[in-house]
Amino acid sequence: MDVLTKSAPVNFTPGAIVEIKRLIEEDSINEKGEQLRVGVKGGGCSGLSYVLGFDQKDEKDQEFQIDGINVIMNPAHEIYLFGMEIDWEDGLNSRGFVFKNPNASKTCGCGTSFAV
Repeated sequence: MDVLTKSAPVNFTPGAIVEIKRLIEEDSINEKGEQLRVGVKGGGCSGLSYVLGFDQKDEKDQEFQIDGINVIMNPAHEIYLFGMEIDWEDGLNSRGFVFKNPNASKTCGCGTSFAV
């Protein structure tokens, strides 16, 4: 696999890395040939929503590695996500991935939708 050596446009906290690696092991992601996709899509209450899931690499995707995790992203999404930190919260009131995006001018209450 030819992984680019450019620096990753997003960062994961140690908690997020542990959870992602757990999901990779649990769902046999490596056997399916899928990689972690980070991106955006239109929609949500603020205009754009975050994409975080396992997917097949597309020919236009850029690829990078974070702590041994292969990550793919459409290069057009980097403008919206550059410098973003993805965290994992496992508390009583909230459980899931949290997106801290310095490019967002507005976010929704659920934290999965934003505007630039």
